[in-house]
Amino acid sequence: MKPFRILLIAAVAAISTNCAEKLATEVPYPEGYRHWTHVKSLELKDKHPLFKDFGGVHHVYVNDTGLAALKAGQVFPDGSTIVFDLLDVKSNDAATAEGSRKVLAVMYKNTSAFASTKGWGFEGFKGDTRERVVNGKHASCFGCHATEGKSDYVYSKYRD
Repeated sequence: MKPFRILLIAAVAAISTNCAEKLATEVPYPEGYRHWTHVKSLELKDKHPLFKDFGGVHHVYVNDTGLAALKAGQVFPDGSTIVFDLLDVKSNDAATAEGSRKVLAVMYKNTSAFASTKGWGFEGFKGDTRERVVNGKHASCFGCHATEGKSDYVYSKYRD
């Protein structure tokens, strides 16, 4: 094999490895999450301590990989994904309704990629975009979830 061809193959392999490593530590966008199991809905109001960052209507979903663990209160397997879709609130005297999306927040289980946060990676996608707002700062989200160790760091519980 010619030296140039060997160098080219080595460069492509190095780039592929770097891309794979980067992708392994990124929380993927949850394609089709609205077709997953709906876990619950709630509204955080202005008296809630997290209102500034998370005030609004939350719809929580879990993928098929995490559903059995959520139902049984067990440790989630790798690939489990939990989403909360956070929307503004439109309210008047007669009704409360969803407004525009503020953020799509995602918890993604990958024990090897996110060992420092007990296997969970966290990401938020701004509004209706795929613009990442957590950008690898998983510890900032995990700080709040750390109190939920008995439920594998997940706040939501399954209700029959």
